[in-house]
Amino acid sequence: MNNSLKQRLAGGRACYNGWSLIPSPICIEGYAQLGWDSLTIDMQHGWWDYATATSAFMAMQAYGVTPMVRVPWNEPGVLGKVLDAGAQGIICPMVNTVADAQALVRGALYPPIGQRSTGPVRGPLSNAAPGYQGRANDQLLLLPQIETGEAVDNLEAILDVEGISGVYVGPSDLGLSLGLPAVMDQEEERILAIYERVIAACAARGKIASLHNTSPAYAARMVAMGYHLVTVGSDLGFVLHGAGAALAVARQTPETGARSAY
Repeated sequence: MNNSLKQRLAGGRACYNGWSLIPSPICIEGYAQLGWDSLTIDMQHGWWDYATATSAFMAMQAYGVTPMVRVPWNEPGVLGKVLDAGAQGIICPMVNTVADAQALVRGALYPPIGQRSTGPVRGPLSNAAPGYQGRANDQLLLLPQIETGEAVDNLEAILDVEGISGVYVGPSDLGLSLGLPAVMDQEEERILAIYERVIAACAARGKIASLHNTSPAYAARMVAMGYHLVTVGSDLGFVLHGAGAALAVARQTPETGARSAY
């Protein structure tokens, strides 16, 4: 199976990524029907493990949504397992140096570029044809997170590492590392200047600028700025926002008629 997200990005389309913290393949199946270009299973700060993540990839498969994972750390064993399970995109936290980026490539890509061990288990099943290992490197989207001042200092050199597809900016940790508030939709001029630098560095190399966002309006603004791939909120955030909004409306509405049985 080709990586539809990577194809859309190569065609110049802005793409929209959903984010999942809650380990529910049933919710992922519903999420996948809504038109997202990709869905990311967050194994760093979410509650997903390897078995539930594999079930999530299976739930996405019928809907043409690219399965992505934010791995918990830059560790080859974890990288290999989620790719074996069928992930087609990796977001990796705390890639601060060229050496970190090179380690990410080694763990995620097959030789001759990387050192990923063969044994993809579900990879051939999810990609529906023989020769998975020969196609896997080209189909993988590999995005190191830029979320520290050190990573910003090394941004261009990280992007120049062979096998890196682009970068994924983590606003909260980036702000924290620079002595600023740890918030998502940043308005600090210093952070916005970094966002512009990321766009320019990626554009100069034909690589993907991507960013984590909370609100749909902010994500749309970042696409207008020049980001190619934007995450919009998360399943947990949507549940909490929707539940809170429903409760607020309900408390302002007088009860009329019989209560529903449900």
